[in-house]
Amino acid sequence: MIDKRKYLDPKMVAKLDNMALRARLVVEGYLIGQHKSPYHGFSVEFAEHRAYGPGDDTRHIDWKLYGKTDRYYVKQFEEETNLRSHILLDTSKSMQFGSGAVSKLDYARYLSAALTHLMLNQKDGIGLVLFDEKINTFIPPRAAPSHANNIMGKLEHIQTGPDTNIRTTLDQMADRIKKRGLVILISDLMDDPDAVLMGLNHFRHNKQEVIVFHLMDRQEYEFDFGDRTQFKDMETGETITTDPWHIRSDYQSMIDLFQKKYRTGCRNQRIDYVPLFTDQSLDLALNEYLKKRQKSG
Repeated sequence: MIDKRKYLDPKMVAKLDNMALRARLVVEGYLIGQHKSPYHGFSVEFAEHRAYGPGDDTRHIDWKLYGKTDRYYVKQFEEETNLRSHILLDTSKSMQFGSGAVSKLDYARYLSAALTHLMLNQKDGIGLVLFDEKINTFIPPRAAPSHANNIMGKLEHIQTGPDTNIRTTLDQMADRIKKRGLVILISDLMDDPDAVLMGLNHFRHNKQEVIVFHLMDRQEYEFDFGDRTQFKDMETGETITTDPWHIRSDYQSMIDLFQKKYRTGCRNQRIDYVPLFTDQSLDLALNEYLKKRQKSG
């Protein structure tokens, strides 16, 4: 019998054929280690009708109303979902970096897919935003099982952009998201921390709950290069040639300060800040989501 917990390893996930399969096996592998299922029911207090649309559950069609109007309407409920969440996924060029089998963008895609699968099985609504210097994709949250196809399709075929502008995306999405819920930012945060934190505060001002998954490649932190090396900025194209050992200590101090600024800023705004290396097990991120989900629910 195959131990599905092996699919919590991002290198194993990378070998799978498609995003939907990756999502399912990651979540199944995760649930093996859980003593209590995270899945539960949702409120069904009737509120109003709306026109039937593709993907809606036919069990919610109001047949009496159909008999009167000859049109399909579904019953909409006061709380159709337990929670509405938005995944904001950074697709700028710096996310393509990977010193091993899995790039930052790969890890972000696998995590987004697993979260989508988990949320939809919880009857939670989930939406997806793909952005670089601008928002390129916005899929509003829904809880219908068929909604997974929309999200998995987008995650399967991501086009990276040249640069990133996290603050602008955060501000625009904070203005667009009207109902309280959960916002999940997945990014390497290669932007001005002060600007990013101000954008995150926009969500908190609107009473949204926020998780930030800060992705880094292990090599980005350890800077373990031996020989004289040329480094290229993946977003600007600028290059520098240097002896890594000569600047390693200063570089790591700079990275530590960079993370500390985000960690402190998020803590002050009561935002969950979760640093992740792309070689770490995906269950670390799923645990953090479920802890936040429990507090938000």
